[in-house]
Amino acid sequence: MNKETIEITNKYLMKTYNRLPLSFERGEGAYLFDEDGNKYLDFVAGIAVNSIGYHNKNFIKVVSEQLGKICHSSNLYHIKQQSLLAKKLVQWSGLDKAFFCNSGAEANEAALKLARKYGYSKNKNNNCSKIIAMKNSFHGRTLGALSLTGQEKYQKAFKPLVSSMEYAQFNNLESVEELIDSSTCAVIIECIQGEGGVIPATKEFYEGVRKLCNKYNALMIVDEVQTGIARCGKYFCFQNFESKPDIICLAKALGGGIPIGAIVSSEKASACFEPGDHASTFGGNYIATCAALAVLSEIENNNLDKNAGVMGKYLTDELNKLKPLIKEVRGIGLMIGVQMDNPPSDIIKKCEEKGLLLIGAGTNTIRFVPPLIIDKTHIDEAVNIFKEALVEYSIKQQEK
Repeated sequence: MNKETIEITNKYLMKTYNRLPLSFERGEGAYLFDEDGNKYLDFVAGIAVNSIGYHNKNFIKVVSEQLGKICHSSNLYHIKQQSLLAKKLVQWSGLDKAFFCNSGAEANEAALKLARKYGYSKNKNNNCSKIIAMKNSFHGRTLGALSLTGQEKYQKAFKPLVSSMEYAQFNNLESVEELIDSSTCAVIIECIQGEGGVIPATKEFYEGVRKLCNKYNALMIVDEVQTGIARCGKYFCFQNFESKPDIICLAKALGGGIPIGAIVSSEKASACFEPGDHASTFGGNYIATCAALAVLSEIENNNLDKNAGVMGKYLTDELNKLKPLIKEVRGIGLMIGVQMDNPPSDIIKKCEEKGLLLIGAGTNTIRFVPPLIIDKTHIDEAVNIFKEALVEYSIKQQEK
């Protein structure tokens, strides 16, 4: 890698990331190429963002043409692409209304505000403001989203957080029952706890939360920032269960690399927002919504939701063959975690050296979130590299 890039980064950028010594110049399909021309099979996909892969010609054409016309005017005016994207997301989800912002954290902030407004509409004395989130969850790093994130390591330096947040145990319905009451305006969960270690929600837990929210007239919010947009074999991961939530939060893959976030909600929830309650200057502008429409079109035209389901099963089956070098494989579709006995940083590094990009999750988990365009050839290549790295790591551990 160009040393000058590293020097400039270290000198001028705040140290909010421990960056790897890699800098990419271009991508093609499921592969990235660094400044030295080295090729990498990308099973990180920009942390589940680049779902349609790299150098997609239709995506480039549509976004480039829009850039040549207009990229921003403001939400003071109607934006055709934004309206069309809202219609598509409503059709995909079976919900009713959409709001657009710029990121996953912003989407969760919007959901938090909508939930609080819903609670206020139920009780004008404003004592229906409790939001129940899950321990080990992750919802973003802005102060409101951080308050929803049930991990002390992310929160401790930024307290006091937003008040009236309580934390239940993921996949433990009794722990939710102990907290929920008439003062609860919402419960927020992930279908798969991603940063928490790729832990899927059980059917019993998901449906149980839905029933509790119905009982106490609270909103059920599902954070689909990482699991949504076809990654888990359906358009949205919640569609792997029986019931719809009241709000879903979206970002990451929605824009294919162009920043965009969104919430999509039921009429019951969305009716609470009035002009002035919430807004976003750049949210849903021409470029972002044009890019998102191109992504959704690619998914529909190429059945990438179904491909994620089929390839996810194949990848899971192939990874399971690597036991006992690994401990457990879990996930839905193409959001898969491989549980190890020890922190996996050395194995991820070995894979990188061999041309495979992976990312960690939680404490001892390796996350596989490749572009949704992958086929069996890509999976075989990835699993072979991963196996080589595991064997080398195992030998090295035995020699210690």
